[in-house]
Amino acid sequence: MTGRKQVATLLLFLGVTSAALFVGKEYFHDELFPIEIGSRAPEFRAATLDATPTVKTLADYRGQVVLLNIWATWCLPCRVEMPSIEALHQSYAAQGLKVVAVSIDEPGTEAQIREFTKNYKLTFDILHDPKGLISKQYGVTGYPETFILGRDGIIRKKLMAATDWNSPENRALVERLLGERSG
Repeated sequence: MTGRKQVATLLLFLGVTSAALFVGKEYFHDELFPIEIGSRAPEFRAATLDATPTVKTLADYRGQVVLLNIWATWCLPCRVEMPSIEALHQSYAAQGLKVVAVSIDEPGTEAQIREFTKNYKLTFDILHDPKGLISKQYGVTGYPETFILGRDGIIRKKLMAATDWNSPENRALVERLLGERSG
């Protein structure tokens, strides 16, 4: 084989390999790089429910301890845990806990989400992601699913079911994370 053929064969091999790696990363990202405790929290974008919605991102909460709850108004377990999330928020918001609840309800349901928020007297950030992109980014498998992020943006706890967020165990975790300095 001549030198030109060898170079052409090598370039073809590298091109095919690069394309395969790119396609594999795009289609199998969740399997190759799962979101788990100790992972950096993926960036996200979701809209507020204000009269003029604004987009919030994870960067808006940088340096804070964040309870990121992914939920829906039709989800019964989500309804069960919302009062305990509100209680945790009331206890620790002044110390720096940011509760961010992202609804994955369908487009056009903003009024229903606002009504849910009013009925449950929720005072933390409620965002809307009608396309469910956050669910994909975080590898959510059911609702509710909650991630606790340290000030450094690292996932410290992940729960895939409704829980009592105002329990002594969860309060102790939040207190410990609030006591850490941001890196």
